[in-house]
Amino acid sequence: MTTPAESDAPRGRITENIVHFARTLRRAGMPVGPASVVDAVRAVEVAGIRNRDDLYWTLHAVFVRKRDQRAVFDEAFRIYWKSRGLVEKLLSILSPVAPPRGEPDKPKAAQTRVAQAFQATRERRREDEREEMEIDARFTASGREVLQRKDFAQMSAQEIATAKAALRRMVLPMEKVRRRRLVAAPRGRIDPRKTLRASLRTGGDMIDLRHRRPEEKRPPIVALCDISGSMSQYTRILLHFLHALTEERRNVHTFLFGTRLTNVTRQLRMKDPDEALIACTDGVEDWSGGTRIATALADFNRHWSRRVLSGGPIVLLVTDGLERDTDEDLAREIDRLHRSCRRLIWLNPLLRFDRFEARARGVRAMLPHVDEFRAVHSLEAVEDLCKALSGSARTLTAATDPRRWLRGG
Repeated sequence: MTTPAESDAPRGRITENIVHFARTLRRAGMPVGPASVVDAVRAVEVAGIRNRDDLYWTLHAVFVRKRDQRAVFDEAFRIYWKSRGLVEKLLSILSPVAPPRGEPDKPKAAQTRVAQAFQATRERRREDEREEMEIDARFTASGREVLQRKDFAQMSAQEIATAKAALRRMVLPMEKVRRRRLVAAPRGRIDPRKTLRASLRTGGDMIDLRHRRPEEKRPPIVALCDISGSMSQYTRILLHFLHALTEERRNVHTFLFGTRLTNVTRQLRMKDPDEALIACTDGVEDWSGGTRIATALADFNRHWSRRVLSGGPIVLLVTDGLERDTDEDLAREIDRLHRSCRRLIWLNPLLRFDRFEARARGVRAMLPHVDEFRAVHSLEAVEDLCKALSGSARTLTAATDPRRWLRGG
């Protein structure tokens, strides 16, 4: 007869391994919370484990919520449970005979990010047993310089987390523009009406001059971000920058488009950045799918331009310009967008390549209707964008002139 301590030991080992596996997924970038871990443990206990596929699909049903998370989960499951042989240990606990383990398939995606997350989880388990002080090279001067110039697509999970924190701390010193509305000011033009009212209070014995000047206000910002398969990883990181920008000033509107246009301004106004990003991904049905730039711009110009393009806004268009339907509709819609805003800045991650040339028909159709053409693949590129939107860097440089790329770069 088994004692209660012996019967609880296998369950404790199963729970412990599932918890550490969830940590690996979290470090790899998947939103796995404590509630999901509890559900996973209960699902394994209820469903039972007869073979490796049962454990895989049971945990897959609990942890995977988006299509782009499948590759991360598959690679994490392969590395974690194969290297330690934990599946066979669990099978030996729950069944008398464990089936032989087959050779897993060759990893296809997310191998680097999951491997580093797995390594971080293993180091975390070692730190639980002994406390030791380590020096992180990312916080040295050379580490920061490398991280500033590193491509978002080549960053590990820890570097992406550091980049997200840096994007949230960035300040956008945008200049104020003059408007037609006049406001009270200590100096400026004389306000006859208020001057007359002030003199009537003293019986006309003394004239108190009142002044007014044009109101200065920061222009609104409208971001149109591509979430197609080639742009989703860049857009996901830039949403952290837009979230911090939305929290700082209220006149920021963000739209996501793939095959359709989705307004995520309300989601980005949540205080917690992780909750805001999860709400954005849950509210979009075409994430990491195809792209229809002309259709999305037509939808924006028709239904949203009059609502959000008032006050001379600055529009940030984040896309690689690889449009399948490159007819005259694309040029017409982006020309209409250009005429409706104060400045149209195109942010294209393809500019990270030194030999980039504007040969695609979609790129050549859009370039004549933008004011600036900038890269958006690294922290350094985002910092350059912040400087460009400030009053000190308003002049158009040769590197950001769209006419340069139309002439052949």
